[in-house]
Amino acid sequence: MRLERKVAIISGGARGVRSGVPGMGAVEARMFAQEGAKVVIGDILEDEGQDLAQQIRDAGGEAIFVLLDVTVEEQWETAVAAAVENFGTVNVLVNNAGVSGRGRVEEVSAEEWDRVMDINAKGVFLGTRAVIPAMRQAGGGSIINISSQLGLVGTDNSSPQYQASKGAVRLLTKATAIQCARDGIRCNSVHPGPIATPMTEEGRGDEERVRLLVSRTPLGRYGRPEEVAYGVLFLASDESSFMTGSELVIDGGWTAQ
Repeated sequence: MRLERKVAIISGGARGVRSGVPGMGAVEARMFAQEGAKVVIGDILEDEGQDLAQQIRDAGGEAIFVLLDVTVEEQWETAVAAAVENFGTVNVLVNNAGVSGRGRVEEVSAEEWDRVMDINAKGVFLGTRAVIPAMRQAGGGSIINISSQLGLVGTDNSSPQYQASKGAVRLLTKATAIQCARDGIRCNSVHPGPIATPMTEEGRGDEERVRLLVSRTPLGRYGRPEEVAYGVLFLASDESSFMTGSELVIDGGWTAQ
């Protein structure tokens, strides 16, 4: 098993559990458990998170749910404490929670800018800061930050607050990697392209938008959450032990053009 004896916290891990269209975090949680990890699922969706944790346990895995609003420092501290109390340590953090946004630069309010930046960028910072002491005590760990292909390149059909927040995640990842390397803590970012998740579900109901996104993706389709989760699994495992500060791009070729 690729994650045997590892303890992982996954933020935003419950979305889509009941809808039949699971988010990336839920797919990652199941995959991590199947590979031997003890999983701490963090989310604001309490019922769905409890359901997922129970499903993992019913399948023979180990998992707990913690209520986690990623913008609240105290809830991050509680999540880390729960991981240590239940499983003894923290080896992996997946900063997966995130939201999208709408509007062009001149249309976006300061309040909407702050909302997206708080969840997508500040939430990653708070989670990273919270796990470092536990990882240092464990002798190292792996932090995986979910950015986006739009954290690498701009586009005309996504909001500035979303693109800016994902760019911030990319650079925070590199700063963390450099500052924590001597503690054995690795930090890498993942940059998915259009993926069929609950976040993109509304947009996938717009045929014109789907045609546009698919036309910009050389592989000619939306990705599946599993295709991102396998990359996250690699970064969580010891197979990637010489990778830190790197960008794993899983975007169907979007940024190759």
